[in-house]
Amino acid sequence: MSQLVAYLSFDGNCREAFEFYQHCLGGNYEFQKVGESPMAKDVPASLHDQVLHGSLTNASIKLMGADSLGMGGSLNRGNAVALCLVCSSKEDIERFFSRLSEDGQVTNPLREEFFGTYADLTDRYGIRWMLQYDGANMGAAAPANGAVSST
Repeated sequence: MSQLVAYLSFDGNCREAFEFYQHCLGGNYEFQKVGESPMAKDVPASLHDQVLHGSLTNASIKLMGADSLGMGGSLNRGNAVALCLVCSSKEDIERFFSRLSEDGQVTNPLREEFFGTYADLTDRYGIRWMLQYDGANMGAAAPANGAVSST
């Protein structure tokens, strides 16, 4: 079965971010440094401690990411991508919201909407998160930006 996985780019703090996400979401993370890869000989030594590839996995979540390595331009944060975390319980959404919002910016606090419990925030690393729980209709995604769809 195909799977959609979010791939995040960082400006030298990928490992720190993944440690934070592990604290928030649980699971295990793995990473490979540039200096441990075959490309090490072609990259300046100053980049050898940067994360070439990292992943965080638990039973239902997978994130992947890397440091931007200063190659091919600067890293720009936009608002076109959000990670939508469809939670399996009320306890999960409350726990994930509490942890992910630490030192972040809450756009929409945890609240009940017509489509279930919902929150929207930007974490301390500039990543936008949408959290949703609807016990009656697991798997339904929240409307983007909290907007109501007429369909």
